[in-house]
Amino acid sequence: MATYVLVHGAWHSGEVWDRVTPLLTAAGHRVFAPSLTGHGPTRDRMTPEVGLETYVGDIVTLLRAEDLHDVILVGHSYAGMVISGAAGAVPERIGRLVYLDAMVPVDGETAVDVMPEIAGMIEASGSWRVPPFPLEFLGVTAPEDVAWVSGMLTDEPALCYRQPVRMAGPAVAAVPRTHIHCVGESRDVTRRPVDGEVWTLASGHDCMVTVPGALADLLLKLG
Repeated sequence: MATYVLVHGAWHSGEVWDRVTPLLTAAGHRVFAPSLTGHGPTRDRMTPEVGLETYVGDIVTLLRAEDLHDVILVGHSYAGMVISGAAGAVPERIGRLVYLDAMVPVDGETAVDVMPEIAGMIEASGSWRVPPFPLEFLGVTAPEDVAWVSGMLTDEPALCYRQPVRMAGPAVAAVPRTHIHCVGESRDVTRRPVDGEVWTLASGHDCMVTVPGALADLLLKLG
């Protein structure tokens, strides 16, 4: 039995994994899909002080509270920053990092460093709150999918894009990595050179919404 921790990307919540989680549990695995602070059931806790460090702390707290080890830690999109920071904090608990069409930072980088156009998004917002991309941009177009995902979206705090990730040290470098690149009509955020195996998935960016079965099949290869 493997243990998966699925971390949602910017603007979404843990609910976005609801079509994938049962496919992994049906195969006998343990799955956690938390909502980060300020998302889902805690959206009333979104403040200007919530940032990358907050989100990393959410995942580290979960791993420690549940005493999880050898975790397959999956981060979608922006959550590539989050899983990298979690690996930097508790590398001994991570069995594999999975970057799902995700940002892939190096130690000390911010999300703005990885994806410079985010700076323009922050400036355009005129606020500490950064609104989500249109769902069509994320590959979500079916009316029922648009209705479902729209209900879980929330703005992101600008701080989460400006705080640097901390992931230095040989223990972090030794954690195996798998990269899953969505090669449909999604926006490309991960095409800098990466370390580790690279798989492709014919899907838009929000692949857990549009092709949950195909995504689950790939994740099960790691279990």
